[in-house]
Amino acid sequence: MSQTKHKPLPTPLKFKGAPGSPYTRKMLAYLRFRQIPYELMIGDPESQFGLPKPKVSLLPTFYLPDNKGQMQAVVDSTPLIRRFERSFKGRETIPDHPVLGFLNYLIEDYADEWLTKAMFHYRWYYAPDIKQAGAILPRWRGLQLPDAELEKRAQFIAERQISRLYVVGSNDLTAPVIEASYHRFLSIFDQILQQQPFVFGGRPASADFGLYAQLTQLARFDPTPMAICLAEAPRVFAWTDVVDDLSGQAAGADDWMSTQDTEVLSELLAEIGRVYVPALLANAKALASGEKQMKTTIDGQPWEQPTFPYQGRCLQWVRDAYHELGPVDQQAVDTILKGTGCEALLAVK
Repeated sequence: MSQTKHKPLPTPLKFKGAPGSPYTRKMLAYLRFRQIPYELMIGDPESQFGLPKPKVSLLPTFYLPDNKGQMQAVVDSTPLIRRFERSFKGRETIPDHPVLGFLNYLIEDYADEWLTKAMFHYRWYYAPDIKQAGAILPRWRGLQLPDAELEKRAQFIAERQISRLYVVGSNDLTAPVIEASYHRFLSIFDQILQQQPFVFGGRPASADFGLYAQLTQLARFDPTPMAICLAEAPRVFAWTDVVDDLSGQAAGADDWMSTQDTEVLSELLAEIGRVYVPALLANAKALASGEKQMKTTIDGQPWEQPTFPYQGRCLQWVRDAYHELGPVDQQAVDTILKGTGCEALLAVK
C-alpha cells in the first residue's frame, strides 16, 4: 500500500463507532493495546460537533488533521493502523521481521474481508440473529430514544441489511461454503491458541485485532455463531474476551515468533488459500472483464456474488506488500506459502 506522509497526530484520537461494528471493536482493542489515548463518540458527532463527513459512511470514522491542519473524516482500519504505527512509537503491532509482516498483512486482510462474510451472513440469515441484532443495534447508538422510534429503526436496519446480504456474497448458494469455513476457522484457531497466545507468538499483531474484531460479533454476540463457538471452540470464545483490553500486556521485542516457527500457521494459511484466495482471484478476473457478477467455485462448491471493487484493491495491496520485500524475504514467503493455495495470489501474469 502507498504511504502518504502526514504531520504528527494529536491525542486523544477522536472517532465515531458502535459496539456492533467489528471494525470499531478492532480499533478500540488496538488503541488500548498501543496505549494511545482516544475519545470514542457514539451517535452523530458530525452534526453535533460540526465534524466532517466521510466520503463513504463507514464505522469507525476517525477525525484526523491533514498536512494543512484541516480536519478530515478517515475510514478503513488497515491503513489507519499503518498510519498509527508510524505516528506512535512503542508496542507496535506490525512484526518487525518483513516476512512476518507480510504474513500478518495477509491474515489481517483475510479477517477483514473473508471472515466478515461469516459475521454478516449469520447476523442477517437466521431469524434469532436478525431479531437480536434488530433489537440491540439501534439501542447501542440511541439509548435515550423512545421505544417507538427504536422499533422503527430496528425494522429499517434489518430490512436494509438483509437486502444487502448479496453484496458480501451471502445467499442460499454460498451459505454452505461460508458456514463450513467458519467451523474450520474455529478449529484451526483453537489449535493455534493451544500453542501460543497470539497469531505471531507472545504479543498481539494487527492480524490478532482483525480476527478478534469479527469474533466480537460471531463468538460473543450473534446467537447462532456464538453457540457454535461455545460448542466447538470455547478457547476461542475466551480469547476474544482476553483481547478486548490488552493495555497491560507486555510487548517485548523477543515476543515475536521466529520465521522458523511459522509451521503453526500452516493450516490457517491453507484455509485462506482454500476460500479467500479463489474469491479474490475470481473477483479480480470479473472486474477486469467488466462483469457485474462474479461466478466461480470455492471449496468445490459454486459461488456467485456481485463484483466488489474494493476487494480488487485488496488483492493489489497484498501483491504490493509482497513486491516490497527483498529477494531473500520473498523466497522465504514463497517457501512458507507453498502448497497452501496462497501462492496463487502472487502469481501475477
